[in-house]
Amino acid sequence: MPKYFAQKKNITDNQVLLTGDEAYHLAVTMRAQNGEKIIVCDGENTDYDCVLTDIAKDRVCAEITEKRKSDSEPDTYVVLFQGLPKADKMELIIQKCVEIGVSEIVPVITKRTVAKIEDEKKASKKLERWNKISEAAAKQSGRGIIPKIKEPVSFKAAVEKTKDLESAIIPYENEHETDLKKYTAENKPKSIGVFIGPEGGFDENEISLAVQNHITPVTLGRRILRTETAGMIASAILVYELG
Repeated sequence: MPKYFAQKKNITDNQVLLTGDEAYHLAVTMRAQNGEKIIVCDGENTDYDCVLTDIAKDRVCAEITEKRKSDSEPDTYVVLFQGLPKADKMELIIQKCVEIGVSEIVPVITKRTVAKIEDEKKASKKLERWNKISEAAAKQSGRGIIPKIKEPVSFKAAVEKTKDLESAIIPYENEHETDLKKYTAENKPKSIGVFIGPEGGFDENEISLAVQNHITPVTLGRRILRTETAGMIASAILVYELG
């Protein structure tokens, strides 16, 4: 069944109200009819089986037939700290990592970041677009939440954010001892940060700062991966190995 997201304030004990783009998509794009079944999620990991009862372009009502915890969320909360890449690579990274199961994505400005932060207005529009891509990927993959894409931060600020997490790793091409599978076999955190460098990788001083703050360097294997590949691979391994 197709999945849609509704604001929690629009969900009662027995009814769901969909508005805006969600209502328009159902009424116009999908040409939905009364009596059809859909799944509605409140964005807080609860799903509702529903039957459509009243359809209009700007509002759709549905009767709730069953309420349950979403079964699509990983056991571990994964935060991707992604070195800001060039061009539109960030859009691909967001789409695929949300599908994989990442819970939050924080763009990071590192020493070797090439991409420029535009003026405030353009940056705001880009962030809005990134969050729309996250929402679309969450719907497509049946997520129980819509992962938030945060405003870009410095590497130092990103390191500070890991203090709110149980664990953090930083894949690094010069690390040869600790591979990610070995790390997950020895550690079972409920929340973990993953640092991925931009096209030029991390500066050695950034690695040193990460280690000083208990962020563990790991290897993803014998080959050096592109920035848009590394985050997907690391996230997929973590989600799989940690359940």
